Amino acid sequence: MANQLAIDFVSPLPPVRTGIADYSLDLLPNLEKLCDLRVIRLPGQPVDAAVIERWSPQPAEVTGEGGRLPLYQMGNNRYHEGVDALALERPGVLTLHDLVLHHLAVELTLADGELEPYLERLEADHGWVGEAVGQARKWWEIGQAALFTLHAHRTLLRLQRGVLVHSDWAVETLSESDPELQVRRVPMGVPLPERPDPQAGLEFRRRLGLDEGTALLGSFGFQTPIKRTDRVIAALASEDLVETHLVIAGEVSPALALEKEARELGVADRVHITGFLDYAEFEAAISACDLCVNLRYPTAGETSASLLRVLAVGRPVVVSDYAQSAELPEEVVVKVPLGEAEVETLSSRLGSLLRNRLRLQGMADAAREYIRSHHDPTKAAAAVADACRELGELPPPGPGRPDLEPPTTRFWYRVEGEIRVAGAEEPWPEGERRRLRVELRNTGLARWLPSREDTGGLVLQIHWRRGAAQEPMDPRWFRSSRPVGHGESMIVEAEVRRPLGGRLLIVEPHLAEIAGFRSLGGPWWYRILK
Repeated sequence: MANQLAIDFVSPLPPVRTGIADYSLDLLPNLEKLCDLRVIRLPGQPVDAAVIERWSPQPAEVTGEGGRLPLYQMGNNRYHEGVDALALERPGVLTLHDLVLHHLAVELTLADGELEPYLERLEADHGWVGEAVGQARKWWEIGQAALFTLHAHRTLLRLQRGVLVHSDWAVETLSESDPELQVRRVPMGVPLPERPDPQAGLEFRRRLGLDEGTALLGSFGFQTPIKRTDRVIAALASEDLVETHLVIAGEVSPALALEKEARELGVADRVHITGFLDYAEFEAAISACDLCVNLRYPTAGETSASLLRVLAVGRPVVVSDYAQSAELPEEVVVKVPLGEAEVETLSSRLGSLLRNRLRLQGMADAAREYIRSHHDPTKAAAAVADACRELGELPPPGPGRPDLEPPTTRFWYRVEGEIRVAGAEEPWPEGERRRLRVELRNTGLARWLPSREDTGGLVLQIHWRRGAAQEPMDPRWFRSSRPVGHGESMIVEAEVRRPLGGRLLIVEPHLAEIAGFRSLGGPWWYRILK
């Protein structure tokens, strides 16, 4: 056929344990009907015999030969090292499953003890800010926040003819950060299975020692800190969920200590960790659950395939009201806001849903309909093929140089500033209330984020002590409502009472979930009163 679209499909393939391999297996049968499709085998990765028999994967060396368009499936783990290398060498159209690729950069460099390649990659993508943050990772834990703030994908994406993503949020995020990128949203294809076999779910419950009437929550997929499963475990300790069990189905990151946390909270007998499950067991586990949980913060920008598969089976899901998850319709998910009340809100909403069986059933039916209408694999493949036809004709924007924005307190390793406090002059009798005026001025490079930004957001603590070694007395916290850039100030006015025995007044800014200003070289203020 003249002018037929010819695609070289490059992705990890089963049995590689990544959701992108499963995604590819769902996409390929539909995509091959729409183009001249050739599947590429990544170096050093196994491929199932069934995949070899059907598609005869070709070696990576032939990618793009004869004018064929490479279509890359890119994720944020080491399974995608070969995809990254090929896409840099032989650009095409790239499906970006994770907006953040910083974790992959770490895996390919720092994890092997190679600092210089890591610094070079960050400098290429983020200029001197990236290089400076990379240096800081050698000794500052604060550098962990950079994994999600510095996306480390700019060079890779600007070499491609176009980028495919699976959410409007991802389109907006990429387009805002780099308007020259050609970004298109395509649905993630998810096959709609038959309704789950109730007997399989009951049998799974029996293996856990649970009867049919026990309320069971489920968290599915690879468990990392960003999935906030520890918050779900904490919620189990509340009165709303005192008889509820939780099954955690998937491998657990070494960074987590879920069993230990469950023991410390007294809920270990209600937390069941299965490890990795094959497809049949995975589906049975979903069928066994009344309600599933898929929280996420921070995010690497991924559309969760495990979440969509849970919806496809017909189970409603509780998600974080954040980023791409906020796009999901409220008919199929319940959204829990981030913040100090997250666990309390989570336990309350989970408990309310589990008691309302009629609503659960309605959400289950709506979940399957949502997957049928929005994630049909045939329509998803057609959208991918259409995007490849369009983007394959366009030139890539080219490497260029990054537009540098000021670093922020989410990942910067120094906080410089000045602090002035008025209203704390002596004499100040014990028990007397005063109105303090605190002015914080930013004299450093990093922009101070507002409190609502969570990680790296500025909060101000005012507290008393009887002596330098004593525990804080009457601590009070004040939130910032706007970012504070270089040379700008924020002012907090607070009514403060001097407690009995209070001799040392301390005013200290903090960065949420990171550290106090003084541990990062920043200002704090104190006064010893008679």
